[in-house]
Amino acid sequence: MRRHAGLAAALLLLSAQAALAHPGHGGAAGLAHGFAHPFSGADHLLAMVAVGLLAAAQGGRALWAVPLAFLGMMAVGGMLGAAGTALPFVETGIGLSLVAFGLAAAFGAGLPLAAALALVGAFAVVHGDAHGAEMPETASGLAYGLGFLAASALLHLAGLGLVLAAGRIARGRALPVAGAAVAVAGVAVLAGTL
Repeated sequence: MRRHAGLAAALLLLSAQAALAHPGHGGAAGLAHGFAHPFSGADHLLAMVAVGLLAAAQGGRALWAVPLAFLGMMAVGGMLGAAGTALPFVETGIGLSLVAFGLAAAFGAGLPLAAALALVGAFAVVHGDAHGAEMPETASGLAYGLGFLAASALLHLAGLGLVLAAGRIARGRALPVAGAAVAVAGVAVLAGTL
């Protein structure tokens, strides 16, 4: 029963933040706008949570190394996007990241840490570029970047928390299902239906 209550609370928290992500809520700029951005689309939100799922599937040092690698490389991508460097196929890369993260979380428990870090790092640059390119002209770049990094870290923790709260026995069944669901969402993003 407590697991269901925790999941419900997490979903309510995420849905409340998603409502703030849409424009028209006053002078949201800088930190607030950057924090809201990862909640503004299912693709970004799912990818951030999936990084936490992947880290939990790997366990050990991956619990902190995978999210930190993502955040570091996303910051690099964010700087590129804010500077106007347009990476090719960003939306395709975001969809592919969902497929890759979902499949890795579902089936890649034995994935070497270096491979997991390379996987999340490569896709993090694409996510960062998208976040940076969508920064409002009136926003402070540093504050906006800190905002989207903080929100992303919270979503990574949500993914980790969901798996860890499921417990050892349930994790063996729930993680493959959650990972597969993220991968299916990635296919929907690639098909243009999500």
